[in-house]
Amino acid sequence: MPIKIPDHLPAVDVLHRENIFVMPQNRAMTQDIRPLHILLVNLMPKKIQTEVQFSRLLGNTALQIELELAAPASHQSANTPAEHLQAFYQPFEAVMQRNYDGCIITGAPVEQMPFEEVDYWPELCRLMSWTEQHVHSTLHICWGAQAGLYYHYGIQKADLPRKLFGVFPHRVEYKNSILFRGFDDTFYVPHSRHTTVLREDIEAVPELQVLSSSPEAGVYAVYARRYKQIYVTGHSEYDALTLEQEYQRDIAAGKPIDVPQHYYPGDDPTRPPVVSWRAHANLLFCNWLNYFVYQTTPYDLAMISEEESRRRPAE
Repeated sequence: MPIKIPDHLPAVDVLHRENIFVMPQNRAMTQDIRPLHILLVNLMPKKIQTEVQFSRLLGNTALQIELELAAPASHQSANTPAEHLQAFYQPFEAVMQRNYDGCIITGAPVEQMPFEEVDYWPELCRLMSWTEQHVHSTLHICWGAQAGLYYHYGIQKADLPRKLFGVFPHRVEYKNSILFRGFDDTFYVPHSRHTTVLREDIEAVPELQVLSSSPEAGVYAVYARRYKQIYVTGHSEYDALTLEQEYQRDIAAGKPIDVPQHYYPGDDPTRPPVVSWRAHANLLFCNWLNYFVYQTTPYDLAMISEEESRRRPAE
């Protein structure tokens, strides 16, 4: 099945060129099935690039996806045209009037700031609270994972001595995890961050389960049983050249930056990078959509709030 995204979104042309089926709105209306309503909370600076990356993964499944885009109203983007935001994005307050099968909260380049100093933090907190009873499953990515673990469980992020930058091997720790069904013993994920979440802080919370980790990159995936929340610290959605663009950007800005590890052959930046994570990235999102969203979400989205209220234990 295809992904249905707003007409004229730049991602449409990119996905067509990659032979990913994108369904226009008028055709989607003629299909007698209910699509999965997925909300992408896009906190990344290059929003168009991020839209393409996540649309590519969401569109590579047998499910019909209807994607909506949201961004905080309290932050002015310096890297995305205002007309693009006005045409395709909704403020948090608008989407919080509805229910969704799934929600993705992306990373953001604010990880070295205290959470409370991020200009849209109060707005994001309201949205994360809303997801508890109005979204069937929420997937948090990179800084979005750190923000979610801090907001929901009080887990603070920790500074790293050097930027974690590159593509790192990971393993599945919890073998019964359906999120990693079909994964190889070792799989690769890009990371690009200055901070981390410590394993001991996660394991101190009984509701949280570490699913996957990396000897070099630390905890990768965490599952919160109560609210079907998933926290992923890496960037499986990254394109082949995303790390290279970040590397060249930091060099041009005169910032101290190491060559991204395990990305270029022989760690030689004069050679083309090797993509080693794409297959598992697609499998990760297929598993999330299938097992955590499609197979358990109610047909009537209005029932999500009632379902989540029943699942929440008495205070």
